[in-house]
Amino acid sequence: MHRKKKILVLLKGYPRLSETFIAQELLGLERAGFELELVAMRRPTDRKRHPVHDEIRARVWYLPEYLHQEPLRVLKALWKVRRLPGFARALAAFRNDLRRDVSRNRVRRFGQAAVLIAEWPQAAEWLHVHFIHTPASVARYASIIGGVPWTVSAHAKDIWTSPDWELEEKLQHADWAVTCTRVGYDHLTLLSRGRNNVNLSYHGLDLTRFPPFEGTRSRRDGSDAADPVRLLSVGRAVKKKGYDVLLRALAKLPADLQWQLVHIGGGDELKVLKPLATELGLEGRITWKGALDQKDVLAHYRDSDLFALACRITADGDRDGLPNVMVEAASQGLPVVSTTVSGITELFENEENSLLVAPDAPDPLALALERMIRDPDLRHRLAGSAERKVRSDFDYRNSIRDLERLFAASWAGKGA
Repeated sequence: MHRKKKILVLLKGYPRLSETFIAQELLGLERAGFELELVAMRRPTDRKRHPVHDEIRARVWYLPEYLHQEPLRVLKALWKVRRLPGFARALAAFRNDLRRDVSRNRVRRFGQAAVLIAEWPQAAEWLHVHFIHTPASVARYASIIGGVPWTVSAHAKDIWTSPDWELEEKLQHADWAVTCTRVGYDHLTLLSRGRNNVNLSYHGLDLTRFPPFEGTRSRRDGSDAADPVRLLSVGRAVKKKGYDVLLRALAKLPADLQWQLVHIGGGDELKVLKPLATELGLEGRITWKGALDQKDVLAHYRDSDLFALACRITADGDRDGLPNVMVEAASQGLPVVSTTVSGITELFENEENSLLVAPDAPDPLALALERMIRDPDLRHRLAGSAERKVRSDFDYRNSIRDLERLFAASWAGKGA
């Protein structure tokens, strides 16, 4: 049995309400006996925290988000690491990257990497990073400077908005990568160019936080104005979530259909979506709740009749993987209407455990919503099938075991 090394985990921001899957993983690793220290590139902006954040014991510290905000810290770090054996190689890698991506962002990542190595905690022996775009750039430069081995968890936006050349170089340098959808795995495996160091592991849920709903689902069918069908959508108001498409689909529902929608989540697009809802004549039927913690979200899953999310691929390639909120909804026996984007079809199957339509298609989405609203038996049948699949195949402990195996194999190979 090889000893567990102390892992420094590099995060883009921490804590974040929208990244419960990361917090869940951190807590799972701690419970599995790993000692962690967390370092984030951004300080928290959410005003709330999930309970899981308070259960994580690891110390948290922060890199300078912008180099000009802490110039003395950055200069001190560069002075300290300039004589390390890997500094010249890291500088050459940075210059090569900068030629292909001339941006302040690129410079910032190199400065953050210098600070990371200059302030590296002595007991930490491994660097693991979440997201293969900018956080992995910091990790790669830091690894070269300090000679620290590193690994990466890739998710969704970070994969699909990164140029192939950059993903290739990171996959050549990292010990291994893990990602959470088959479509992401296939893409990264192709770019690994034969290294075969990409692994598939679904996040899953901590099902102790999402025990089966013991209540009775309603038989609302949209015919009673005094008791409308309760629709729910949880997600940040960003373009890839397709909320404009969902609003346009709702506007196409028959006038005699009685429904109300609750949206949970923050996001910059709210300033566009709320006026759009008014323009479409929906303002009286939608409640915008803003960001809520996990306990409040769970209560809404249990009090609703139907979950809807209209995920899409944006012009810059951004897309969801398998949104965790859809897995959460399914765990509570809440039926799902969504789209066939990315990893969604790896859990949900049209007519078997959900209704799925093509993205950016308000008309088919409206028809799917209408079917679900009018037919409680259909809702219950599809939701029951989805919940069974979540509880059998999407337990987060499986992903923790995958990570334990991967870390153990790396450490064994390095003689730990």
